[in-house]
Amino acid sequence: MTTIPAGLGHHAETFREDWLEGLADAYARTVRRVPDACGVISRHAPRPGKVAVVIGGGSGHYPAFAGLVGPGLADAAAIGDVFASPSAEQVYRTARAADGGAGILLACGNYAGDVMHFGLAARRLAAAGIDTRTVLITDDVASGPPPVDGRQIDPSRDRRGVAGDFFVFKAAGAAAERGDDLAGVTRIAAHANAMTRTFGAAFAGCTLPGAAAPLFTVNAGTTELGMGIHGEPGLRTTRNLTAAELADELVDNLLPELPDLPPGGDGRVAVLLNGLGRTKYEEMFVVYRQVNRRLREAGLRPYRPEVGEFVTSFDTAGVSLSLMVLDDELTGLYDAPCDTPAFRSLPGAHPAGSDDRTDAPAAAAVTAVTVVTAAPDTQPATAAATGSTAERATAADLPATAALQAAFDLVAAHEAELGRLDAVAGDGDHGIGIVRGLRAAVAAARAAEPGPAGDPRSAGAALLTAGLALADASGGASGALYGALLAETGAVLARTASGGATADGTGPVCDAELFADAADAAQRAIGELGGARVGEKTMLDALDPFRRELRTRAGEELAKAWRAAAEAATRAAADTAELTPARGRAARMGALGHGHPDAGAVSLALILTAVGDTLR
Repeated sequence: MTTIPAGLGHHAETFREDWLEGLADAYARTVRRVPDACGVISRHAPRPGKVAVVIGGGSGHYPAFAGLVGPGLADAAAIGDVFASPSAEQVYRTARAADGGAGILLACGNYAGDVMHFGLAARRLAAAGIDTRTVLITDDVASGPPPVDGRQIDPSRDRRGVAGDFFVFKAAGAAAERGDDLAGVTRIAAHANAMTRTFGAAFAGCTLPGAAAPLFTVNAGTTELGMGIHGEPGLRTTRNLTAAELADELVDNLLPELPDLPPGGDGRVAVLLNGLGRTKYEEMFVVYRQVNRRLREAGLRPYRPEVGEFVTSFDTAGVSLSLMVLDDELTGLYDAPCDTPAFRSLPGAHPAGSDDRTDAPAAAAVTAVTVVTAAPDTQPATAAATGSTAERATAADLPATAALQAAFDLVAAHEAELGRLDAVAGDGDHGIGIVRGLRAAVAAARAAEPGPAGDPRSAGAALLTAGLALADASGGASGALYGALLAETGAVLARTASGGATADGTGPVCDAELFADAADAAQRAIGELGGARVGEKTMLDALDPFRRELRTRAGEELAKAWRAAAEAATRAAADTAELTPARGRAARMGALGHGHPDAGAVSLALILTAVGDTLR
């Protein structure tokens, strides 16, 4: 298959903004930018009385997600940095811009970062009085964590979403376009997901914008079967395959996973043979020739097959096959017209029951639908990324800002190592993401911290603002979790300060006991948000020993207690090398990460160590 060198050089810091501006300029007839957000919205949205279908995900996957916005498909898309989910703030702003008063359906792939950020945005929308539902796309049959003792695995819930999301977005968009209410659109999206399956293969990895080396690689002369769109290792590695052999692998892995055909149906399946970014169309057509043959031999009828790029993985060489089992309702919605930058379907071009072509693979997915309940609304803050040496505050002036600056400096010095650790069983972007988030957190804290502290209120206000800024700038699961850590810590400090003077009249102080309370609250918040527990190879495995050590030393001077607790966190982070991941994307890789410390635990230990060095 094709192997070509990496493309144009890009500035990683501005890549998302630059390509979104270019897309909006090129397709101004169809989409426009969402004001003050990293997202695009259909030029026809919002439409009063119509359900808004809002999708989203990371950059690097175009035409997903921004390329699928327009009449008959999605109303808007929130976009994250490369391979990172959009932040809750970006999803919220994009959804508010698309709201036509009939409710909002949020749809995204089943990845930890997307689930957290879309979920937080849904809570804010509900708190604002906007009826909101969420559908998670779960079509990738190669994913799902391995069995864990004492835990039941539901493949339809635990699988990730890949190219099959196109079918889900198309069906939901068509249902909203014909006037279905929010419950009806949600039902259709869930049904499309349940009828969709996908399996993919890669021949070569990709290089991210601004990077000097590939994010992930595939050994020369081999094919990775089941590799994810962020470079997640596949089910197995095999030699290079011929086009026919590759088609057989794709079909053989999908057929046993397909849902039951509708009673009395004729075996129709929507088919999508998707290129991952570097595979030539002519090569995909060769693969599709055998796919079509195999599907027909299995008694299936490829209906309106599509061959092309729909969900890419930047410049990865590879393909995926998606199949959606069709009933009459899904067929009509799949045939419905739409007009987006990346996909058009003309009115009347595909009347229901028309003869079908033979052309591409398809995917099926299963959905988790959540009716989101109201939660307290918070007003987020974004900040420009600064943090230059000339602007740094001293600990005597702005303690929280100085602590965050020290954390940024130390983590930035270890950025490459954190990326390497994350790439063992993930997508390798932890270092990049946490540095980007901390840079924004420093700038936000500097703007929010009122001045010299001794008062927890000042530090609390700074950390609350910094947490929101970090989550917005970093995106992904780590951004949501670290944002929650800072925000929860700030909230505890602020609540304590609001209690007024102490018995001696001096007012509350930032001592070891207060920060132990904050660490307890942060651990609860992170556990609830990410669903993880201590021992599952996450940042909690560093945070838990930190908070326990800090609690035992609550009577000591803060700086001494903090440093001892940070040392405990550092030892625990190193010990995560002996753990097997049980949560998130890494869990799907089984024991692959054994022998390597968890990147999140290591970065947290670095942050805690740096903060300790600023305390007096």
